Amino acid sequence: MTEVSRRRMLGTAGLGVLAGAAAGGGVAGVAYAHDEPAAPAAVPFFGPHQAGIATPVQDRLHFAAFDVITDDRAELVRVLKEWTRAAALMTAGRPAGDAVPKVAEAPPDDTGEALGLPAARLTLTVGFGPSLFDDRFGLAARRPAALVDLPHFPGDDLESARSGGDLMVQACADDPQVAVHAVRNLARIGFGVVAVRWSQLGFGKTSSTTPSAQTPRNLFGFKDGTNNIGGSDTAALNRHVWVARADGPGADWMAGGSYLVARRIRMHIETWDRTSLKEQQDIVGRDKGEGAAFGNAKERDPVRLDRMPPDAHVRLAHPSTNGGARILRRGYSFADGSDGLGRLDAGLFFLAYQRDPRSGFIPVQRRLAARDVMNEYLVHVGSGIWACPPGVRQGGFWGDTLLG
Repeated sequence: MTEVSRRRMLGTAGLGVLAGAAAGGGVAGVAYAHDEPAAPAAVPFFGPHQAGIATPVQDRLHFAAFDVITDDRAELVRVLKEWTRAAALMTAGRPAGDAVPKVAEAPPDDTGEALGLPAARLTLTVGFGPSLFDDRFGLAARRPAALVDLPHFPGDDLESARSGGDLMVQACADDPQVAVHAVRNLARIGFGVVAVRWSQLGFGKTSSTTPSAQTPRNLFGFKDGTNNIGGSDTAALNRHVWVARADGPGADWMAGGSYLVARRIRMHIETWDRTSLKEQQDIVGRDKGEGAAFGNAKERDPVRLDRMPPDAHVRLAHPSTNGGARILRRGYSFADGSDGLGRLDAGLFFLAYQRDPRSGFIPVQRRLAARDVMNEYLVHVGSGIWACPPGVRQGGFWGDTLLG
């Protein structure tokens, strides 16, 4: 067994024990790489859309939000160009630069911890937050109308240290070291121009963009994302995920991009674990074993909303309850130790892409925040929204439609 496969097996097994203990559902709480169809080791970086949105969801996440600490637009553009060059190399399984320079007195251009590792389906996705569109860079007039500040939802207990950011980078890969290496090197390249505001590691994807694969489970032990938009469903992606030029102010440079909402949701694991199976299933609106919606025998049978409680999560989040609104989810579980009181600091790092948050995440979350009985078992502690521009063409750079 190679060192890479040994590390991945041990890391996944360890997290599986934690997820199983937390969710009361055994190791089924973790999704493994073989749940997804065979995929190439390297995901193409260049294209009309950024990779990491409709791409088949990988096993691990390293998400980072950055503050831009300069007022020099040229410096920001320089970093984005250098980030693009490095991202194209790293997603191809290559170092961002010379990890072992011949001149020992010079610092390496790559931190080196991913040397010898495969690309592991690494994707890197970049987004621009509302705070970037101020007077520093002359972008105020180009802020998209859809890039709204998220409202305060009932029950939110947001921490400023885990919210917002001028820029965000989402690194997804099937090897955690590959994902961490990517964000680490982008932070190194941006030193003096950008600074990490907050970050989050994630494991055990909680939704899938490949409907034919096994549906993953969250830390509550329930299948999550059964009705998620498929990465190959072009019609649904065009309708609900990708921005079109006709979408209003800001859509000129955002066409082909998407809007990301991220929420760090802490789950009250210990309380949930003492709740009866019947109550858990009533709260979710699906049975825990098969994942079938109430009134059905199979997970993917059409949802019958009249068969479940009016405050069930599935019913309140269903498109038919929300005027047809759909979002593409790429969430991950997290477990960041304990809170000092013997309780796990664990939950869901929710990631949702959509064509317009005003008709996507915001109205759906308003309904959930007001009526979802699941709110008794969780709290939103971190939040952010970003405009993720279209993909990069050969010779271009991240955000060149805005800053080029």
